[in-house]
Amino acid sequence: MTTTENTLQQDWDTWHAAREEELRTPHGWLSLTALEWITETPTTFDGVPGTWRATGDGGVELTATAADGLVARGAPVDGTVRLEPRDGLPGALVTAGDRKIEVARRTDTYALRVRDPQAPTRTGFSGVPAFPVDERWVVDARFEPYAEPRRITVGAVVEGLNHFPIAVGTVRFTVDGSPQELVALAGKDAGLSLHFRDATSGDTTYGGGRILKAGEPGPDGTLRVDLNRVVNLPCAFTAFATCPLPPEGNTLSVAVEAGEKLPA
Repeated sequence: MTTTENTLQQDWDTWHAAREEELRTPHGWLSLTALEWITETPTTFDGVPGTWRATGDGGVELTATAADGLVARGAPVDGTVRLEPRDGLPGALVTAGDRKIEVARRTDTYALRVRDPQAPTRTGFSGVPAFPVDERWVVDARFEPYAEPRRITVGAVVEGLNHFPIAVGTVRFTVDGSPQELVALAGKDAGLSLHFRDATSGDTTYGGGRILKAGEPGPDGTLRVDLNRVVNLPCAFTAFATCPLPPEGNTLSVAVEAGEKLPA
């Protein structure tokens, strides 16, 4: 192993360990145990205290008694409280003992998700399988920004649901002599997000695609893309997430045998 390969492996090992530690957090994606849809009809859900109702004007009402043991906005719930989750962002949280009940908004629909540290998906988690690290998957790319960022529409793993990410340009690179092109989305904090499928999708990797968080391009658009760090979306680990699908056309023509594999 060359010095470059050794450094690449060591850096990846550190990154991968941090990635798995993040997944293990008590109320992370592995802790989900339920996904329920809230309508304008007051409804109770199995294993979830209180009665829940979408108000029709951008909010959700939770009605409970002090005996239910719920806490919202820092205070015990004894009566009715209003929650106002924002579309596309993490939901409003209600605590119930060591569980967290997340109320999320997706377009004009509202969902309730239970995050339980004792979820089998979390307690039984033994790591994320991944392809061997290989420097052939570290490629030079070029970012071509749009004149203006664009709000685009993509589907979701939940039928009938849409997401509306911000597309900021195109990333072009070559893999094994084959030119590739992806629509780049704005990163959560900075940089770019590349959400794509490839020839491994639905076979050795998650069918809904994987995501690579890339850094900020240089002033001339140059960008280093390390496909060894491609990761699964939450929906690869749980049936209770509402992940987006890749932008139209974001399917690579090669098998990217790099990054995270389909979880067991």
